[in-house]
Amino acid sequence: MAVLSDYHLHSSFSGDSETPMETMIERAISLGMKNMCFTEHMDMDYVYIKEEETGMFDLNTDSYLFDLIKYKEKYSDKINIYFGVELGLQPHLARTLSKYVKEYDFDFVIGSSHLCNRKDPYFPYFYEGRPEEEAYREYFSSILDNLKVFQNFDVYGHLDYVVRYGPNKDKDYSYGKYKDVLDPILEKLIDMEKGIEVNTSGVSYGLKELNPCTGILKRYRELGGEIITIGSDAHSPDRILKDFNRAADILKECGYKYHTIFAKRMPEYVKL
Repeated sequence: MAVLSDYHLHSSFSGDSETPMETMIERAISLGMKNMCFTEHMDMDYVYIKEEETGMFDLNTDSYLFDLIKYKEKYSDKINIYFGVELGLQPHLARTLSKYVKEYDFDFVIGSSHLCNRKDPYFPYFYEGRPEEEAYREYFSSILDNLKVFQNFDVYGHLDYVVRYGPNKDKDYSYGKYKDVLDPILEKLIDMEKGIEVNTSGVSYGLKELNPCTGILKRYRELGGEIITIGSDAHSPDRILKDFNRAADILKECGYKYHTIFAKRMPEYVKL
């Protein structure tokens, strides 16, 4: 396997994972990985549907960092472990999130859209009573709203995340169909010198392609984009490095020669 760095990983410090951090690390070592970056969820002001879940996406960053430093030292001769976070972006949180990121010495920050105008595309209510295309367009427009007010991140995560959960998923979806709303996003990211990630978990949700789709990856490159990280979005050890060979092949087909890893918020380009 050409790519041995996974830059989107979750452990039990994320509200939607039950896997201990050390279990994830031991699995990564067994796979021969060189670099792994934990990117635990921090979704401030998330809209919870079930009252008993309130706060599950509020990351205890100090506890997370304590364990990460412990295991980073314990396994220092076997793997490089990096300190990352996945921020759930919302425009009204721009100042709060900027302050939060500055409080910690992160190696890597993913900006992701898990809520769109205070609604979560994970749930069916986001799509009910309207055409699927309208829901997708609302989601993409909300990404641009985030980019206009927030820039303290390194890559945008799973850019077309919404298609994981749509009624028809990516059956009727393509870059070309949404080019008018996707191109301004890609152009803005490039202007901000930000990257995008190839998130390989899409296949596990029944998608034909990875997140984002090949058309978006190709267009980002055509526009001059070069910062590309690859992440499994694994919440359990069996998903680590899943479909990374496919991701590498797609990137090569799209004209990329390198993928990117981060340390201390600085990109390093690694040959595919």
